[in-house]
Amino acid sequence: MNLKLPSGWKVHRNGDTVVVATGKCKRPEPFASNCQSFWVFGPTAYTDLPVGGGSLTYTGKYQFHPFSGVIPCPFNAKTSWYEGEKATSTGLRQVGRGHKAMYNAWPNQCVTNNGGRRTASFTQREWFLPKSRILVVDVWNTPGLSDVLKRATWS
Repeated sequence: MNLKLPSGWKVHRNGDTVVVATGKCKRPEPFASNCQSFWVFGPTAYTDLPVGGGSLTYTGKYQFHPFSGVIPCPFNAKTSWYEGEKATSTGLRQVGRGHKAMYNAWPNQCVTNNGGRRTASFTQREWFLPKSRILVVDVWNTPGLSDVLKRATWS
């Protein structure tokens, strides 16, 4: 999959994982706090991941959250990510000509570490192409990302 990105977006590739920084980003890694970005994962990045004494392979049934412990919220490293359990939006979305992705939008919250008081909420959007073996994840509600994905080309 090839994406034509707006100017200013910076691509950081590490094996089967790509972080596209769309704004401020101190540490361009998936799930890193204070890195305005979206992520593109190939199959080794979402298949048979060690989690909590077992393993996880993403299928779209549950939110992509490959951690068994607490992780920081995307917007504030001093708060924790509390994941939602049920997608609020699901369906098929166009990703390039002739390709449809399974789409899920998952509600999440940021909570304080010392009492669980909600400080923010956000939606994790996921586009999964199982045949092409690509997963796109966005927690920043990146403006224009849906259109970028619709215009993707394949080679």
